[in-house]
Amino acid sequence: MLPALEGEMGVLPGHQPFLVQLKPGEVRVTEKGQVRRFAVSGGFAEVKDNKVSLFAETAEMAEQIDAERAQQALERAKAEVSRKDLDPITLAAAEAAIRRAQVRLIVSQRRHGRGAPPRDER
Repeated sequence: MLPALEGEMGVLPGHQPFLVQLKPGEVRVTEKGQVRRFAVSGGFAEVKDNKVSLFAETAEMAEQIDAERAQQALERAKAEVSRKDLDPITLAAAEAAIRRAQVRLIVSQRRHGRGAPPRDER
């Protein structure tokens, strides 16, 4: 499962070749009944010759995510966004940091079977 810009999309064996842009989200790989989860912050995926290649800006395996550190990053980014004197570039960077931290938290919590945290209502 890939977090494509158009929405989540699945890839099964024998899928037609394609290239798709990814948004920040969760990549799930199911192999022999086992699901592996990854947090990605964007990039591209290529499906070709029964193989999926990810070209992600960042990718982190669920078991390597430090949820406490991700929560701290989320709080720092929220504080940054709330500042009144932000220029557009800094604001965009802070909003991207919020999305990355939220994805990391969601993937970490799903790995532990706790579902997704409540959405941030800014």
